[in-house]
Amino acid sequence: MERKTVRVIVGPTGVGKSAYALRLASKIGGEIVSADSMQVYKYMDIGTAKPTLEERKIVPHHLIDIVYPDEEYNVYKFRMDALRAIREIFERGKEPIVVGGSGLYVEALIRGIFDGPSRDERLRKELINEESCKGKGYLWEKLNEVDPVSARRIHPNDTKRIIRALEVYIKSGRRLTDFLTQSTSSEYNYDIEYLYMDRSALYERIDRRVEQMIKQGLIEEVKMLMAKGYDETLQSMKAIGYKEVIAYLKGVYDKDEMIRVLKRNTRRFAKRQICWFKRYTLRKVEID
Repeated sequence: MERKTVRVIVGPTGVGKSAYALRLASKIGGEIVSADSMQVYKYMDIGTAKPTLEERKIVPHHLIDIVYPDEEYNVYKFRMDALRAIREIFERGKEPIVVGGSGLYVEALIRGIFDGPSRDERLRKELINEESCKGKGYLWEKLNEVDPVSARRIHPNDTKRIIRALEVYIKSGRRLTDFLTQSTSSEYNYDIEYLYMDRSALYERIDRRVEQMIKQGLIEEVKMLMAKGYDETLQSMKAIGYKEVIAYLKGVYDKDEMIRVLKRNTRRFAKRQICWFKRYTLRKVEID
C-alpha cells in the first residue's frame, strides 16, 4: 500500500509559519498539527504566539493546550500524539499539515525515536562538573572525539543534547548516530517546506513581535501563571519570554532591559533554528 504524504512547515520563530499554514489549510481543506514544544501548555498563550481562538475556529488545530505547565511533556509523547492526530485527520478525509519550529519534535516525527540507554542522573552531574572545571566547550569537544557526526548536528551551546549524546556513548559503548540510524521509521512520507526571509528582516520582525507581546499583556500573563503556582523551576517557565519576564518581576532587570534581553534571546533562538534546519534537504519558500 502506498504511503500517504504529510506536509510539514518549518522555519525560525517569527517568520510567519502559523499564518502561512492557516492560508494553506483553508485552501486545501487541511487541519494543523502543532509541532511547537511550548504551545502544548495551557495558559501560556501570548509568550508562545499561539494561534488565536478565532483562527482555531477557521481551521482545526491539534496538540495545543493539552497539558498544564507543571506536567511533563516530551518528544516521545509528542510523536505518539502527532501520529495519532495525523491518522485521525486522514480518516476524516482531510489533509494534515504539521507546523512548528521545534526541530527535535519535527525530527522525532519524521525520523523516529531510538530506544537508547536510560537517563543516568549521577553520570549527568559528573559531566556537568567536568564542564565547570575544564571550561565551556569541553563537553562538545569530548563528543566530537567519540561521535563527530552527532557533534556536527548539535550546537556547541546545546549542553542538554551534548550530555545526552555522551551519556548514550558512555553507557552503551555505541554512538548516538548508530542508534539514530536504527530508529523507528514512520508510516508516512513527509514533504517539508522551509520558510525563510532575509536575516535582517527576520530580526526586525522578531523585535516588533516582542514589543507586540508586551503590549498584548505578556507581563500580566506571567504574573497570572506565577499566581497559579507555576514558578521558574518548571521546564515550561524556562522558555524564552517567560524566564526574562520572571527575572524582571524579581528585580533582576528593569523593564527596558528585560525587553532588550528578550529580543536578543529570541534572535539567538531563531539563529539556532536556522542552523538546525540547514541539516535537511528542504523545499524552500521565501516569505516577503
